[in-house]
Amino acid sequence: MMSVRTPATLRKQASQALLRNEDLAISALEQLPMELFPELFKEAFKGRHTRIVKAMVAAWPFPCLPVGTLMKTPNLETFQAVLDAVDMQLARKFHPRREKIKELDLRKGRHDFWTIWTGTEDGDCSESGDEERVVKVLPRYAMRRRLKVLTDLCLRLRLDEEQAYFLQWAQQKKGSVQLCCVKMKIWALPLCTIKEVLSVFHPRHIEELEMNMGWDVSTLACFAPCLGHMRSLRKLSLAHVYKNTIGTGNRQEKCVRKFVSQFSKLNCLQHLSLNAVYFLKHHMKQVLRCLSSPLETLSITGYRLSQSDLNYLPCCHSLCQLKHLDMRGVVLLTLDPMPLRLLLETVAHSLQSLDLEGCRMEDTQLTILMPALSRCSQLTKVNLYGNAFSVAILKDLLLHTANWSKMNREQYPAPVECYDDFGYIDTERFLHICPELMNAVEAKRQPKRIVFATDTCRKCGVRCVYDLGPRFCPC
Repeated sequence: MMSVRTPATLRKQASQALLRNEDLAISALEQLPMELFPELFKEAFKGRHTRIVKAMVAAWPFPCLPVGTLMKTPNLETFQAVLDAVDMQLARKFHPRREKIKELDLRKGRHDFWTIWTGTEDGDCSESGDEERVVKVLPRYAMRRRLKVLTDLCLRLRLDEEQAYFLQWAQQKKGSVQLCCVKMKIWALPLCTIKEVLSVFHPRHIEELEMNMGWDVSTLACFAPCLGHMRSLRKLSLAHVYKNTIGTGNRQEKCVRKFVSQFSKLNCLQHLSLNAVYFLKHHMKQVLRCLSSPLETLSITGYRLSQSDLNYLPCCHSLCQLKHLDMRGVVLLTLDPMPLRLLLETVAHSLQSLDLEGCRMEDTQLTILMPALSRCSQLTKVNLYGNAFSVAILKDLLLHTANWSKMNREQYPAPVECYDDFGYIDTERFLHICPELMNAVEAKRQPKRIVFATDTCRKCGVRCVYDLGPRFCPC
């Protein structure tokens, strides 16, 4: 019986035939139906046929070329071929029958273009009308714009050769193409280097910024104007900002105010993560008051919170729709947790994940938080590791979680009764208490993934865990 070959299969076979003869493939581009371009390009890029890749970019018939998703395995020679072809287009040495590319997307995330045209994930879509939708992705006025190059950048002291080449190319082309960095990660770079990069990739296009710098607050203040220009920023992650080693308290306070004042310009900000940022203590009100839009995510980890900081959280209008709250490592033992309870009550209708690992809470704090926790009906993840709770209070919490119908993952500390007088895990108690707690929660609901875990072992650094059964640390 004759096998039926789908259009996707036929396109793949046609592409493979052309790749066997590069000269023929290149000469055939003028007459090649646009429906064959995506499959041929994908196969040429994967096989590192640089001559064909270069010719196809120059003759590309679609407004957008999302080449980044094909670059999972770096290859400098193939990447150079793409940029060389762009240079040809900029010099108007492109195929006369084809329209110029309007957008070159170098981001490595998944792109629907390849699914629609090659059928690699969703099957063949060649007869579904999707081609027309893809061809018309850009509005008519975009045809008059310069070529837009979209990318994500991860900037370190040592760059891989592909990114180093791209940055050099971008520096040369910044006057002739529109360079847009959507996600930027910066690790331990001098401020002058960052400013040089931002002179090429304008800050207004950055939507996600992650900075792990080890700067002092004076350097951060010098960076502040750059942050203020990031008007499209949706996600900001800042880690490891330290106290000035020189200078007066007044000087440091001015630096803090200069940086924090930029938050009022970030009208699109939805996700804020501040890890080990020393100046946050006594400045949370100042930071949150500057926010001009509601946050979905607030992560404040790795530093000590003052009572006045905690008191402001339920008063902040920007936190009233919070979906994710992360306060890992924020010591709450010596603080009155009532403001946190009020915040949890405010966001009970929206909160989806809560991480209070390592907050060093005891029964008193959990007792205060429990009524609010039981009302958080949208929770899918909760982490309470690293707190010192008794069997009785943990069981009481679990018996008040019938409302957690959407919960997918919950992590609780092994109760204090599981440890001996010297702080070491008592395996017999652990094996007796954890099933008792598991039975308590199963009496109210059927948990999808629930884990009870000890603190990390002092010898091997591994936790003892009880989920489907016990798993002890190696020692």
